[in-house]
Amino acid sequence: MNKKAIQKICYGVYIISSKMGEKINGQIANTVFQITSEPPTVAISINKQNMTHDYIKESKVFTVSVLGKSASMNLIGRFGFKSGRETDKFKETKYRLGVTGAPIILDNTISYLECEVLSSSDVGTHTVFIGKVIDADILSDEEPMTYAYYHEVKGGKSPKTAPTYVTEETPKESVKEPVVSDKYRCKVCGYVYDPANGDPDSGIKPGTPFEDLPDTWSCPICGAPKGEFEKEG
Repeated sequence: MNKKAIQKICYGVYIISSKMGEKINGQIANTVFQITSEPPTVAISINKQNMTHDYIKESKVFTVSVLGKSASMNLIGRFGFKSGRETDKFKETKYRLGVTGAPIILDNTISYLECEVLSSSDVGTHTVFIGKVIDADILSDEEPMTYAYYHEVKGGKSPKTAPTYVTEETPKESVKEPVVSDKYRCKVCGYVYDPANGDPDSGIKPGTPFEDLPDTWSCPICGAPKGEFEKEG
């Protein structure tokens, strides 16, 4: 079975947030879809290992912040590859608390939904939460970021806790000769630095070779230093 066929299903890029008492947390997710229109309900899939999962189970509320195409890799990396147990994700993020008390991301968010959990379903590694939308609004006319855009244009990768994560197989040397490439892959999160695209969010112009990146440059997704990159091919 070729599990990559499942990746042809269309997804977006969202930040799911919740609260536990006065504490708040959030994470990147791509599995958000509408269930009914009246009353409006949506479903989300959250990995049980993630702290946001525990917050949603405790508070029975969550928000969905829909990210636009201009969302920076730093923002996505902060909420997608860092743990709220170790990092205050909201320290450098613009947000406000909604009517439920859960945070709504304001950085690069084009719309948001606030939901109260109606039910949940255990699906093994993840829990599917069904939420009734109690508030929503549009913040920008910018186009939403699709998961395909995140992968193909932004060069992003899926964290291992994502429901759509598929282990990438490394081609054997016996299959074909190594291809010389000036692209470099982060050994920590899998992000690929492509000189043709550069890293505009970090001030790196397109056309900048990896060798010319300053030693202080780090992975825009997980923050790994330049030394944690290896040449592809």
